[in-house]
Amino acid sequence: MERTLLLIKPDGLQRGLAGRILARFEDKGLQILALKVMRMTPELAGRHYAAHREKPFYKGLVSYMTSSPLVAAVLEGPRAVETTRRLMGATFGWKAEPGTIRGDFSNSTSYNLVHGSDSPESAEKEIALFFRPEEIAAYERTSDRWLISEDD
Repeated sequence: MERTLLLIKPDGLQRGLAGRILARFEDKGLQILALKVMRMTPELAGRHYAAHREKPFYKGLVSYMTSSPLVAAVLEGPRAVETTRRLMGATFGWKAEPGTIRGDFSNSTSYNLVHGSDSPESAEKEIALFFRPEEIAAYERTSDRWLISEDD
């Protein structure tokens, strides 16, 4: 099992899409282990987006991410990182395939609704930025044995 961080960005929450977005991940079989509505501080944005600090879009990104509350979640499941990124679609909404979250709900370059970790290593670091260990509630679902075969 793998874990990943999912952020439903301010535009997703403001547009009333949080439930519909979360449902896509649950429908795919990913399990929600932690979930909260929060406001990202400039300090947290600085740590989360540190790799982009020198890029021209950084200041606007921080402004966008701190402008309104967002939803943070920890998802778990087989290949959770790759599955989450495929469900999200291409970064720019107008380039994303129909059937993906961004392809169905975004037509913007900047307002792209969601963030997902890009690797298991990034997921571990990102989850630690947004959640304390005691906020993550791992639990067994009886339906999990029907989601993926042992042969997969």
